Amino acid sequence: MEAFSELKTSSYSLDPLLIRENIWHICRQDKDSTLADYRTRSYYLNHGTFLWIDRIGIDSRADSLLSVLGAVDEMGFTQRSFDVPLIKADLQRIRQLEFNDSANTINDVMARLEYRLTKAFLRYTTGQRFGFVNPYRVFNRMDPIDTDSTGKPYGYRKLFDLDVQRPGKSYFAAALRKIYNDSVSEYLKEVQPRDPLYHRLQRELQHTRSQPSRMRILCNMERRRWREPVPEGGGQKHVVVNIPAFHLYAYAADTVVDMRVGCGTLKTKTPMLASVIERMDVNPQWNIPMSIITKEIVNHAGDISYFERNRYYIAERKTGHRLDLSAVTADMLRSGAYRVTQEGGAGNALGRIVFRFKNNFSVFLHDTSSKDFFERGNRGVSHGCVRVERPFDLARFLLDSPDDWMLDKLRISMDIPPETSRGIRYVSAEEANRHLVSSLNVSPRVPLYIVYYTLYPEPGGSLKSYPDVYGYDKAIGQNIKPFMQ
Repeated sequence: MEAFSELKTSSYSLDPLLIRENIWHICRQDKDSTLADYRTRSYYLNHGTFLWIDRIGIDSRADSLLSVLGAVDEMGFTQRSFDVPLIKADLQRIRQLEFNDSANTINDVMARLEYRLTKAFLRYTTGQRFGFVNPYRVFNRMDPIDTDSTGKPYGYRKLFDLDVQRPGKSYFAAALRKIYNDSVSEYLKEVQPRDPLYHRLQRELQHTRSQPSRMRILCNMERRRWREPVPEGGGQKHVVVNIPAFHLYAYAADTVVDMRVGCGTLKTKTPMLASVIERMDVNPQWNIPMSIITKEIVNHAGDISYFERNRYYIAERKTGHRLDLSAVTADMLRSGAYRVTQEGGAGNALGRIVFRFKNNFSVFLHDTSSKDFFERGNRGVSHGCVRVERPFDLARFLLDSPDDWMLDKLRISMDIPPETSRGIRYVSAEEANRHLVSSLNVSPRVPLYIVYYTLYPEPGGSLKSYPDVYGYDKAIGQNIKPFMQ
């Protein structure tokens, strides 16, 4: 043992109390503000057990973490955002016993390693498992509903309603147990996104040099980390609306129906959501939202020709009783006690068919009586609903094995020429009822996803780029920029 006598020095003596005191000092100095950063500080300020260090020193778990963090540039991030250079330098000091100045005593170095390894581990695993950006916080605090005299928002429009998981206390407790139980390497593999589109985007990143193009890729990679519940391509029948593309894709195992759509304007954005299409209403009436009544209709109160020209009627909300148009005042319309409804049929703003699904925004997919806008590039035209270019084709896709007569009844109800001899004979009859169908259930119900991707695969498989029409990429980019600096 005489050969090791030189190691019997205070310079190599670990003091748990001093290490903990040093960690507390680091916590008080650390101003980083991700959720993982807060959880790291909370753990140590509440006397959490040491996870990486013990009386022997530090083991290979640190190397496992550094091995993964050494590849973060492949996902567009910098190693500095995970303190990799600082961790490596301190590991070198520990392994070479280089404690030769007052700022780098063994207890200083051990404290820094303990804290920084935990912070880096939680930052990385939380980001890869749930995303480095919280979409609920970013998008649901973007558009103020209104502001007071000081400019303070009364509230915000909800824009993101996709069901994605977020990390809570139980997640962080479980993640810290992975370190303590020596499961670091396995857990680093477990949290990786397995989504094919994520890995395709990551490959695109490797040979993209343009900074704007790289940022677009990074923003769409981040969306895939949220594990948005959107299936890729075929399989179970489902419908995807991609807002920046102003396009709808209806997928089934052996077919894809795609068409142009119109979405909300910049001021009245179409929300991101997931639901199921339950039914289709043919020749629907349109109950006009209060926001449109107060902005566009109130000024026409008393103008009978305006209401008749647009086929509007006014009724009490409680009783449904229709009012004399000449007796309705602007104050009555503002009160909310009366609804303004447009009759169904030709010229209705919803067109000849509407596709219903439950959601928290009172939006739906529908036909439109104004189809000229489909030729535009930017088709942000609505108050939030999605207007579809070929509603009959979408209806046929949603129906489960409809027969020819069922399809012709739908065509006739929508004033589309029938294709069967039975349908042709029917419309030729003098007393033919052109509204053969008023409502159709979609059974089984078809999942619907309204999403926002500025890079998205076309049905043929190629990735296509779209403009950031709502500025969502910009918002994501601002939040992930600290990981890129």
